[in-house]
Amino acid sequence: MVRKTLVNTQRVLKSRRVRDFFWMTVGILLTAWALDSFLIPNKIAAGGVSGLSTVIFYTVRSWTGGRIVLPVGWTMLAFNGVLLVIAFRARGWRYLAKTVYGAVGLSVAIEALMPFTRNMAPHDMLLAVLWGGALTGLGMGMVFKAGGNTGGTDILAQLLTRRLSFGVGQLMLAIDAFVLVVAGLAFGPTFALYGAVAVFITGTTIDVVQDGISVEKAAYIISEHSDEIAAAILTELGRGATGLEGRGLYSGQRREIIFCVVSRRQIDDLKALVHTVDPSAFLIISDVHEALGEGFKDFQGSEAGK
Repeated sequence: MVRKTLVNTQRVLKSRRVRDFFWMTVGILLTAWALDSFLIPNKIAAGGVSGLSTVIFYTVRSWTGGRIVLPVGWTMLAFNGVLLVIAFRARGWRYLAKTVYGAVGLSVAIEALMPFTRNMAPHDMLLAVLWGGALTGLGMGMVFKAGGNTGGTDILAQLLTRRLSFGVGQLMLAIDAFVLVVAGLAFGPTFALYGAVAVFITGTTIDVVQDGISVEKAAYIISEHSDEIAAAILTELGRGATGLEGRGLYSGQRREIIFCVVSRRQIDDLKALVHTVDPSAFLIISDVHEALGEGFKDFQGSEAGK
């Protein structure tokens, strides 16, 4: 029985690796196309290694009158190559293996698609920022969701966080801010502001792709009438509920806490139900980005039976 379970697990993991590789590739190509079509040709440096490489590309071309050109993709590859070597010495092959494909693949894809890609918003910076930021975030979100990485800011932040008393998110924000300042000095404040908007849109889109759009709500209900409320949730809303043991730290009294997950359209019914049974109940509602299991999606993404 154990051997059969192990065989099935290995089959699932192998299938998942193939699927992850496919979605990483799609995400890399989409990100590269978005950079080539919207951000790079409009001098929008949306933070990170790609933004810094964009600044270097235009600055060197301007200083040399076009005699020297440092392509964005190959500049990104050079930066990432240095960071990957440092990461290898600090973290080893296991960490490096998850990043090489995304970092190298994105650089190669940017240069491979560049000759076949035109500026999709040459006269409208706002459209370039909106579409470029959203599509870049969508592509990178697909890469991250598949367990991959595109290198650059992520590597640098993860390396610095071991030496500095800041989190990865804070360091990534600081690095992006530095790139925006450099872009402002090179292109002017307007381009830096557009770059900041692109950074925000990209980050928001990545979060949506990874976490999903919140369509369910989680509720914690503290009441002296927990049995009646739980029964109403089961019968009136058709949802399951779980009783959690709690203790008031001020009063020292033990009380059951009801936990349940409902759809967004059921949240008003839940509020009315709780208020009807116990007007003095304490109700906490929070967002749920994904609910898997009975009554919601199954682990393959389709609707599970109640």
